[in-house]
Amino acid sequence: MSGADTPLRVLVAGLGNMGRSHALAYHHNDGFEIVGLVNRSEPSLPDELTAYPFEHSFEKALTDLKPDVVSINTYSGTHADYAIAAMEAGAHVFLEKPIATTVEDARRVVKAASRLNKKVLVGYILRHHPSWITLIDEARQLGGPYVFRLNLNQQSSGETWKTHKSLMETTSPIVDCGVHYVDVMCQVTDAKPIKVSGMGLRMSDEINPAMYNYGHFQVVFEDGSVGWYEAGWGPMMSETAFFVKDIISPNGSVSIVVPEGTKSDDVDAHTKTSLIRVHSSRTDGSGEFTDADRDLSMQDEPDHDALCAREQAYLLKAIREDIDLSRHLEDAVQSLRICLAADESIRTGNEIHLEEVE
Repeated sequence: MSGADTPLRVLVAGLGNMGRSHALAYHHNDGFEIVGLVNRSEPSLPDELTAYPFEHSFEKALTDLKPDVVSINTYSGTHADYAIAAMEAGAHVFLEKPIATTVEDARRVVKAASRLNKKVLVGYILRHHPSWITLIDEARQLGGPYVFRLNLNQQSSGETWKTHKSLMETTSPIVDCGVHYVDVMCQVTDAKPIKVSGMGLRMSDEINPAMYNYGHFQVVFEDGSVGWYEAGWGPMMSETAFFVKDIISPNGSVSIVVPEGTKSDDVDAHTKTSLIRVHSSRTDGSGEFTDADRDLSMQDEPDHDALCAREQAYLLKAIREDIDLSRHLEDAVQSLRICLAADESIRTGNEIHLEEVE
């Protein structure tokens, strides 16, 4: 087997929902060879993953196994330090979103990737989803300025609520999930964000006293576009209108329509689009619409595990073909910056002018 075809040795850290899915992607891709799994607690693993070496300590596994790639799917507060440690140990990195919990740490990751000449792919799963690629393309064809109406609320209980409470030890819902959808906004407008304002509420005594489990924010872009994003987690959240994905321009709108009966804690519902509806605002002399809405069927689109497989296939391609990921990392910092400004606005009650916090 030639060097170019030799499987990349990968260490997978964090074996929650995302980590398990990414580990399965490596397991099924001949371009990777899993050399170890890391998790702080004993994980529940699918049969395909039970034979791999297991370690509780990330640092020990990194030192002992000397992987070519480290897949970091741990809680957000560890992302920057783990990614930099992996790169300094000679590995390329897959890093689940967000890239870090502060803009300063995010920029440390970017600088380390440049300094050490390592690939870092951040887990913006929607960038690898054919339906979301279509949504963004259709929106850009409409032309701006845009109104973005995006949310992702989850009525969670049991193990899902337990996971959400753990996430909220360090990261709010609007930062954890919001980076995905702010990234979509930025891809559509290509305009500089100017200011952000938000509000939120802590609605459970079970979560970190310094955290809130519901929030929403508004962002204004330099081209006049405006965006709204909302996210809430917990057993009190409503199943009504929990999934809104609308992009509107003077020329019409593009929307994701979800099937009736879809539940907010269904992980596939967060990515699967089912149907994209494209609406034109053109009217005739009597003010009636001239074009019927176009419904783009997204049947047989990839499920969550298949999307993770696409992400890891792209990581393999980026490493082997030396694809420049610097713009990707800049975008990851930008979306985090907007979401953290929203978090600051919620905590202080002030509108945040982004040019003042560069």
